[in-house]
Amino acid sequence: MNLFNIENKVILITGGCGVLGGGIAKYLLENNATVIILHYKEIQLRDTIRDFKKISQHVEGYVCNVLEENSLEVVAKKIMAKYGKIDALINAAGGNKPGATIAPDQSVFDVDIEQFKQVIDLNLFGSIIPSLVFGKIMSKHKKGAIINISSMAAERAITRVMGYSASKAAIDNFTKWMSVELAQKYGDGMRVNAIAPGFFIGNQNRALLTNEDGSYTDRGKTIIKNTPMNRFGNADELNGAVHYLCTDASKFVTGIVIPIDGGFSAFSGV
Repeated sequence: MNLFNIENKVILITGGCGVLGGGIAKYLLENNATVIILHYKEIQLRDTIRDFKKISQHVEGYVCNVLEENSLEVVAKKIMAKYGKIDALINAAGGNKPGATIAPDQSVFDVDIEQFKQVIDLNLFGSIIPSLVFGKIMSKHKKGAIINISSMAAERAITRVMGYSASKAAIDNFTKWMSVELAQKYGDGMRVNAIAPGFFIGNQNRALLTNEDGSYTDRGKTIIKNTPMNRFGNADELNGAVHYLCTDASKFVTGIVIPIDGGFSAFSGV
């Protein structure tokens, strides 16, 4: 018996058109899973699906908004009508806003509360609402895995990213709370876990971490100094943990947050 088999598993990914979510989707397709991408922009979703079909035909996408329950419920009915099950949900939709970030010449009192709320909505409720909609379907079958995306900013006071930090700290608590709720009321087939990526260079943070010539900014140098592996992560280094959490290899694992951070969370800085 292959505990890590994901062939024919139906796996939903919100934010699957992004760098991290897209990388996970690509990996799952390469390993014979059926992947369903949920995204709010039709053109970007269409282009992503077209590219993924070069890897596998077992991929499709639906336009929906992770913050709108009705939008997700419409999609859920279509998915169940076609596949009859949902094996896993990966809540990879998320992001940040400039106004919820403290610039070097600002203090906490300069935060834009409206943008702060938008970041909380996207990162927290953008995971809670899909978990409720698709988790309810899983609960009827008493089997399913939900994987949330946390961050190093959840437990450590990472300077500047105020809104993002608050929302990801809430994700950790929601992950643990939901794991207990589902296991106690729907059985041991229902699992909720999270991964906590360390520092990966993507479009959103590239200018914060690197200069135009490719050298590290002061912030980038500080992060590397506090990462024992002495480098930033690569997006594909998330795939192993996600694969594990989607399969029976982790069937007695729920309520955990797995750091994928090159040792950042273990290092005291001295």
